[in-house]
Amino acid sequence: MSYLTKGVKCCSPVNQMHRATGTLFKAHVLKNLLGINEQQFKISRTSSQLSSEKTNSYNYVIVGAGSAGCVLANRLTEDPLSTVLLLEAGPKDTLLGSKRLMWKIHMPAALTYNLCDEKFNWYYHTTSQKHMDNRIMYWPRGRVWGGSSSLNAMVYIRGHAEDYNRWSREGAIGWDYEHCLPYFKKAQTHELGPDQYRGGNGPLHVSRGKTNHPLHHAFLEAAQQAGYPFTEDMNGYQQEGFGWMDMTIHQGQRWSTASAYLRPAISRPNLSVAEKTLVTKILFQGTKSIGVEYVKNGQRKKAFASKEVILSGGAINSPQLLMLSGIGNADDLKKLGIPVVCHLPGVGQNLQDHLEVYVQQKCTKPITLYNAQKPVNMVRIGLEWLWKFTGEGATAHLESGGFIRSEPGVPHPDIQFHFLPSQVIDHGRVASTMEAYQVHVGPMRSTSVGWLKLKSTDPNDHPIIEPNYMSTERDILEFRQCVKLTREIFAQKAFEKFRGPEIQPGNHIQSDKEIDAFIRQKADSAYHPSCTCKMGQRSDSTAVVDPQTKVIGVENLRVVDASIMPSVVSGNLNAPTIMIAEKAADLIKGLPSLQEKNVPVYKPKTLETQR
Repeated sequence: MSYLTKGVKCCSPVNQMHRATGTLFKAHVLKNLLGINEQQFKISRTSSQLSSEKTNSYNYVIVGAGSAGCVLANRLTEDPLSTVLLLEAGPKDTLLGSKRLMWKIHMPAALTYNLCDEKFNWYYHTTSQKHMDNRIMYWPRGRVWGGSSSLNAMVYIRGHAEDYNRWSREGAIGWDYEHCLPYFKKAQTHELGPDQYRGGNGPLHVSRGKTNHPLHHAFLEAAQQAGYPFTEDMNGYQQEGFGWMDMTIHQGQRWSTASAYLRPAISRPNLSVAEKTLVTKILFQGTKSIGVEYVKNGQRKKAFASKEVILSGGAINSPQLLMLSGIGNADDLKKLGIPVVCHLPGVGQNLQDHLEVYVQQKCTKPITLYNAQKPVNMVRIGLEWLWKFTGEGATAHLESGGFIRSEPGVPHPDIQFHFLPSQVIDHGRVASTMEAYQVHVGPMRSTSVGWLKLKSTDPNDHPIIEPNYMSTERDILEFRQCVKLTREIFAQKAFEKFRGPEIQPGNHIQSDKEIDAFIRQKADSAYHPSCTCKMGQRSDSTAVVDPQTKVIGVENLRVVDASIMPSVVSGNLNAPTIMIAEKAADLIKGLPSLQEKNVPVYKPKTLETQR
């Protein structure tokens, strides 16, 4: 049965310790049987202890079994001679090998449970945001096999081709669109089949929504009535416009990187995986990384890497671990008494994220997800999903969306929409109160940039997170446009038979000043932190890794996750993070980069108009 994982051969450090103990026991038996003298036995025992240290040595140690780490663990162990240890701070994403018993992760419609729960979630919070009425913002991040791909809304969006061409101009040479597209395709199996943009035989299954909900159709029709194009594939030739969204859902189940990459590889004898394991420090000999220190079951241990240590903890954990290990701004590290291994001032800087706001409309017909959220219906939906992986539990319901340009002169879309036939309040932590529909809308290339720093030398302390939201006039103008352009779409004829009063912002919010105040009060993170270990040229004092993903100024250490993006992409971050890991795997293996030249990308006929 698909929900049961195959026999797991998990060569954890604990298992290896048992092996080493077994070796000593066998030596003791041999001593008695063969009459080995005491001197010879001491030699034997010493070699056993050396062998025990070697069993805790691997070619690669990967920190974080998230969206990038699972990809790397799979790809690097394709070579049977490469040994890999994958360390994850959180638990497995299955219980007794069953996905059904972990339905809060694997049922797509249950996604808000884990966004609101610390069990699989780092549960971060930002500093008080001075440009947003001093609000403290909530940042969920995955702490479980699959990382945030086990918590997210399963939206598969790659961003725009120009995002990657911009990366190349920003110093990430070899990361332009023609060098990234092949890795998006390599990762993917799209249910609609392969083409010039889609993959057909990758581990990551991508599908379209199956609900055929009338409100999704109304949204797409209204967008066209407002003058925007319909796009067949916003991950393909034309991002601009409105259409059906791709989702990482397969046969009614969340298809995280744990499902796509880790489970198929876990029985390989050269892959060891340890969960509930907090890495506290990278170990160095001079400036050469040789392994990591970690805590498991309250015990402090070490694991060694003969080739490389690879950080895949994400945009918060990776810079935090670098700083805890002595890589970062030397002045900040000295203040905390951390010995400096390498002065790299860009670590934790350049923090970028997407903000979004919900524009909500009351629905005059009882067709939203409001009834589905009543206890008796939730039980029915849950039972159907547990039985057949079908029904309303088999989708995240974010099945339509779009990308538009905020104003004339903008070269490619800078506003994104996700439409939902329901009402969400406070990240889903508060139950919906009425029949309503909403759009999540926000700017894609914010000019506000923040930072994160260590709070203390304790690895269990969350770092200080300062996203510096809404600190530029450009961001304020773009968010005003988000609200105005959404209202225009919701006012179209296609919504006439469904449209009740506006719930949020509310008809009393009309002037620019009122809209700006609403944004300060209600905008929230879209959960896309990135760019805190920026990739760039070694001559760039703000870069942390080079285009080979190697940490600048030290040896045998890489970062591979969303933190190495030079700038945030125009869309959700899970698909780009998986692409980064696919491409990095080839770099680590020493393989030439895949490349597809002259793939056509849509450009507006004129930039003199907004649409």
